[in-house]
Amino acid sequence: MNTHPNPAPDTAGYRIVRLASGAYSVHSLAHAETFHPVIGPVAEAQALYVLQLQLAQRLQRHTGEFVIWDVGLGAAANALTVLRAAREVPSSVHLLSFDHTLEPLGFALQHPEHLEYLSGYEPQLKTLLTHPPVRFRDGLCSVQWHLHRGDFPSLLTHPSAAALAKPHLIMFDAFSPAKNPSMWTLPLFANLFRLLDPARPCALPTYSRSTMLRVTLLLAGFFVGVGHATGEKEETTVAANTLDLIDEPLDPRWLLRAQRSTSAEPLSEPTYRQARLSHETWAELQSHPQFVS
Repeated sequence: MNTHPNPAPDTAGYRIVRLASGAYSVHSLAHAETFHPVIGPVAEAQALYVLQLQLAQRLQRHTGEFVIWDVGLGAAANALTVLRAAREVPSSVHLLSFDHTLEPLGFALQHPEHLEYLSGYEPQLKTLLTHPPVRFRDGLCSVQWHLHRGDFPSLLTHPSAAALAKPHLIMFDAFSPAKNPSMWTLPLFANLFRLLDPARPCALPTYSRSTMLRVTLLLAGFFVGVGHATGEKEETTVAANTLDLIDEPLDPRWLLRAQRSTSAEPLSEPTYRQARLSHETWAELQSHPQFVS
């Protein structure tokens, strides 16, 4: 990862690192991964969620509550970047953050001198950590922010998941499949897709461009396209439950490349491995509405 030695001591399994871009981020010692490791937390969140989805314009056109699922709260960079974009728009945002641990955010709040994106939100974040949910006015935007701590794959299979507010946007930011395979399986994305409201357009951008991920999303029911670049990543991925939210859908040429890939078969269980497409998966991909003219 493009990081420089940490300017702050290791605490509770995390450290502050300075990225090649000059921005600071949080590094997990347990996972040996840095949050937003290339261009930094704010720049990546702006590219993936704010600019790519034209979030401010979408909020301006939206009537009623706009629901965002923040899958992988981490140190809250994605959530706060989106809220900063929303504060200039008369709007109502319902933010649901999911994570199995609150340690990264607690650690981040100890280092506001490096993580400047926290500035102005410290009281709300402290309340979120201790007595969620938190409701507040942020510029022109009314915010209610709920926190769901626990195992996300298990949550999606629990009957209570059906009562969660249906999202218009899902920010999917889990650690990589090699380090956190349970968050990238076909059953997880299939369960996630089933929880969406078919009548509510919903986009799911994520930082990965892997063939395995894109095949997984397609088989789960999503339409899938090429996402905007972020730093050194020439492409990312954006999925949605309607093709209207995909600017550059994957085409039949991509499908042929996927057939040749040595790492394309979705993970059926939370154990990382790489494999070519099975005959069954290939047949299912060919019949996906995105590729049927």
